[in-house]
Amino acid sequence: MALTLYNDLTRTKEPFVPLHPGKVGFYACGPTVYDYFHIGNARPFIVFDVLRRYLEHCGYDVTFVQNFTDIDDKMITRARELGISVSELAERFIEAYREDAAALGIRPATVHPLATEHVAEIIRLIEGILEKGHGYVVDGDVYFDVQSFPGYGKLLRQDLDELLSGARVEVDPRKKHPLDFALWKAQKPGEPAWDSPWGPGRPGWHIECSAMATKYLGETADIHSGGSDLVFPHHENEIAQAEAATGKPFVRFWIHNGYLLIDQEKMSKSLGNFLTAREARKRFHPLAIRLFMLSAHYRSPISFSEDALVQAAAGVERLRNCWRDLRASVTAEANGTNLDQTLRETVRIAEEQFRKELDDDFNTAGALGVVFSVVKTVNTHLKACTAADVEGLAEAERFFRLVEDIMGVLGIDDMERPSEDDAAIDALVAERRDARQRKDFARADAIRAELEMKGIILEDASEGTRWKRKL
Repeated sequence: MALTLYNDLTRTKEPFVPLHPGKVGFYACGPTVYDYFHIGNARPFIVFDVLRRYLEHCGYDVTFVQNFTDIDDKMITRARELGISVSELAERFIEAYREDAAALGIRPATVHPLATEHVAEIIRLIEGILEKGHGYVVDGDVYFDVQSFPGYGKLLRQDLDELLSGARVEVDPRKKHPLDFALWKAQKPGEPAWDSPWGPGRPGWHIECSAMATKYLGETADIHSGGSDLVFPHHENEIAQAEAATGKPFVRFWIHNGYLLIDQEKMSKSLGNFLTAREARKRFHPLAIRLFMLSAHYRSPISFSEDALVQAAAGVERLRNCWRDLRASVTAEANGTNLDQTLRETVRIAEEQFRKELDDDFNTAGALGVVFSVVKTVNTHLKACTAADVEGLAEAERFFRLVEDIMGVLGIDDMERPSEDDAAIDALVAERRDARQRKDFARADAIRAELEMKGIILEDASEGTRWKRKL
């Protein structure tokens, strides 16, 4: 089965075939860096990081572009509140984004362009729009003329009247139509500005993505992703700008993730019902947040709750325990398993099913189901391990590599990365081993009891002592 994706432009699932064989151009809307991003924002960052990983797993050379919006009204307002420049604000929160994203297993993009570093490209794109009669200048502001572009509204499949009836628009008598939007904003007192043919000013929000996507991915990108809240007006405006200027399709596959809900409402800063990713990762294992985000199909809404994160954390512990046990099994000297035939079959089924789930419109929830099925099988098999079965050991090692590969695609592949707690537990386990060798069984029992109080279970085997956390 080949990869199929639901294309919001056509409202159908379509086989994914890139424009250029073997190469994928992928643009993902990034953050406006005026504050820490919340875990509602984290959902598209995590989900589309996994899609990028899977495309690479399938053998594609992926150019993944994710922008930073480092100049807009929110940036200017927040910088004034903090008494710093907009560039200082951007630098602060770009660095914060990188820290929080890395903690959540989100890989850096191939390119992270900043709007302020692409003003020349933005101006050229606006000039092209004006030359083709799709924009107009009023008092140093430049607006896109939506009535001049017949395809406006095609992503939502609504005409101008329908779009206007459901939109919140700024009343401006200078506009030809209420839905016309700013391509360039004339400078106001105290605002950052760049020179342009229309006077000093700054880019509108929508134009930056069109300019940067076409610069790094060409006039037509394979995939453009973002949250459902960006469909209108942001993505609709991106399409209009780019296609008005180039006359070519801007994006072939538009994909959007569902909302993260809290109390049945979309989590957002404007509603005040949000938790930043930075706060969340202090309260929960970052892998638990990632696992939670992947536990539902990306197009479906997902409800945030403390219980859901606790359950995801328990899932992480199941994975970590299994990962640790499996690694110990395949690396322990002269240790193997007599269940090689069963493992072979498990490997075959898991490989096929994992790929089948992700090929079907990128179903991470189904893929995680495969992962936990594998965990159950591994746990059963490891309990029956025997020594000196070389063939079984080789199969177990292949099985471990499969699990490692699957974890890598999902971005939950740092299971074995030790934490400070892990190091302390390892030290106590080593001390207990030494105490047993000295026949100091009182100290060995005391250490076991201490670890049990911390929720750590010890399992003594011929090749050594394994530990795991209680679920």
